[in-house]
Amino acid sequence: MTTNHKHYLDLAFKIAEINLGKTKLNPSVGTVIVKNNTVISSGVTSLNGRPHAEFNALNNKCDFEGASLYTTLEPCTHYGLTPPCINIIIKKKIKNVYYAFEDPDIRTFKKAKKKLKKKKISVKLIKSKNFKDFYKSYFFNKKKNLPYISAKIAISKDYFSISKKSKWITNKLSQKVTHLLRSKNDCIFSTSRSINKDNSLLNCRINGFNNLKPDLFIIDLNLKLKKNLLINNLIKKRKTFLITSIKNKKKAKLFKKKGFIIIYIKSLSSKHDFKTMFKIIYKLGYSRAFFETGLRFLNSLINHKILNNLYVIQSNINLKKDGFNNSSFKYLKKIKLNKKININLNNDTLYQKEF
Repeated sequence: MTTNHKHYLDLAFKIAEINLGKTKLNPSVGTVIVKNNTVISSGVTSLNGRPHAEFNALNNKCDFEGASLYTTLEPCTHYGLTPPCINIIIKKKIKNVYYAFEDPDIRTFKKAKKKLKKKKISVKLIKSKNFKDFYKSYFFNKKKNLPYISAKIAISKDYFSISKKSKWITNKLSQKVTHLLRSKNDCIFSTSRSINKDNSLLNCRINGFNNLKPDLFIIDLNLKLKKNLLINNLIKKRKTFLITSIKNKKKAKLFKKKGFIIIYIKSLSSKHDFKTMFKIIYKLGYSRAFFETGLRFLNSLINHKILNNLYVIQSNINLKKDGFNNSSFKYLKKIKLNKKININLNNDTLYQKEF
């Protein structure tokens, strides 16, 4: 019987998708163990990045001798907080190892194949067309030492971003998609201006994701964040950072007493300023940041070429006289929304723009 290697690798990617955005600086990896053309075990990188997927798949009482291991990323070969994954692969007498991507981490890059072959384990790199962009954010992290930045904006059919009569422009199904997008990132960014206006919780409130509370970063250079906001109810349940000007050290002590973690920056007016801020975020262990802000701030991310990925949810309703845009919107209209995501949103449409 011919083994469909790509089928098992695609299955491993679907498993890796489960914890995408929840593994901090480590990538989310999926692993499938196959013996006699039957899947006997599987694993995914644990929340916050450890243990790794290969360990989770092999750490049980199955008879793995002679089995094939399919994993989305080259198994690690270095000692960190946990032993290298190749150790347990060798110990469990795996016969064949197949992976879809080489790990850009210099501690592992192209080393697994050499070390496993010395133990007479067959190793093969098989690229996956269906998941060719899966590690785009991880490769960006490793190359730039910065988090991968995504953002979302909602607009009406006639391109208004604000309704004079309603808080929402898109339907309830589209709003759930926003919660799903949040769940694929380890932190959420907003501004005091947006939070003061919308008073949103900025968490995941859909079935199956209720316990997910990505850490929150609030940009508030002038400390104008209001007191009685819904986000205050979650300060004890997730880390909530306040990014403010170094000039506000005395005033910021009041927010620190409430449980906010304060990050001081000099300014946020240039590309260098943004990169300085994001380097701090990356050093704190965050690899994927999701922005939900107003048009003005989103426009800054685009103009400074900081944004990696933009989601636009467009409703099927024309707001006409009830619609409103600020001056920043003219820049967004220039962006070509040519990638439509195939998902049923009850007449709303989800677009993705990668920069």
